[in-house]
Amino acid sequence: MLGATVALLLAGAAFLPTLDADGIALADTIRGPSQAVDGQAVLARHFDAGVGSPAAIVTPAGSAGAVAEAAAGVPGVAGVAPVTRAGPGGQPGARPGAPPGDGQAEPKAVDGLVELDATLEDPADSDAAIATISRLRQAVRVAEPQALVGGATATDLDTRETSRRDQAVIIPVVLAVITAVLALLLRSLAALLLLTATVVLSFAATLGVAALAFNHLFDFPGSDPGVVLISFVFLIALGVDYNIFLMSRAREEAMAAGTRQGILRALAVTGGVITSAGLVLAATFGALVVLPLLILTQVAFLVAFGVLLDTFVVRSLVVPAAVYLLGDRVWWPGRPQGSATEPPRSASTRSRSRASSEESRSSSSSR
Repeated sequence: MLGATVALLLAGAAFLPTLDADGIALADTIRGPSQAVDGQAVLARHFDAGVGSPAAIVTPAGSAGAVAEAAAGVPGVAGVAPVTRAGPGGQPGARPGAPPGDGQAEPKAVDGLVELDATLEDPADSDAAIATISRLRQAVRVAEPQALVGGATATDLDTRETSRRDQAVIIPVVLAVITAVLALLLRSLAALLLLTATVVLSFAATLGVAALAFNHLFDFPGSDPGVVLISFVFLIALGVDYNIFLMSRAREEAMAAGTRQGILRALAVTGGVITSAGLVLAATFGALVVLPLLILTQVAFLVAFGVLLDTFVVRSLVVPAAVYLLGDRVWWPGRPQGSATEPPRSASTRSRSRASSEESRSSSSSR
């Protein structure tokens, strides 16, 4: 049972690298009809797609011309115009991409800074526009190290980079905290490593199955990095809860009956509670799929599937099978006080023991 279930989880986790969680366009986050999405498509057909949300470049007034020239030469930038007292673009008929002051009104300077609006060729929420912002930042900083690039697209880029950084920081921190809690509760290094490994493997398998579902079953355009992080927090917290329910009861039962019988008794006693809780949580999160937001739909699938996988496979099969095989070694470097250490007896041994006991009782009665 342990070999079969672990192989199943590893097979699901093998598809984890195919999960596309680098971010998606804002228009793709809405499922179903949307006037905003339709309006953006019409705008892109008749104008530069990024005209509604230009990138804002803030630079010292003395280097505005050099910055504007550098920005206009970036692939993906349709034009650059300063913000003047007459508004963005200066005088009517101004040349797009022309340096400030070249046939235009003078840029509006505030505290020695001016703003340039860079119109992008691609929709502001697209991956292509985000790549253009990355190139634009590099170009303007060469011309002026103090120049800053902002706007809606730049915010999307910063949000994606922050989400990826959060994953690299929060996931190890959460695992470290969980490890400390399990160590204090179980006082066992072997059990600690076993349970942490099952939690991580369960989450990896969930992401792998989600990658298959998102890419081939639902045909989603991708996923946001925040979806993975949110799902991780929920699934790890719930999985550890189930671990605590099962293993704390197993430790109590092991004091009287030994580890092998203790884990079986613990599974029988807590199985109904864990299963019921898993079904309720999966149904609750599954209700989010009725909302027209793609991110919530993906979170709903990840959490609901992950909870069911953890309930019916990991907590009901993997952990009990592993603990049963390890026996008292699962509590290493110690063992529960009063733990019975003798190995389980075979059926023939138990039969001979019963026969011997009945013979002893019979002899005592005769005497």
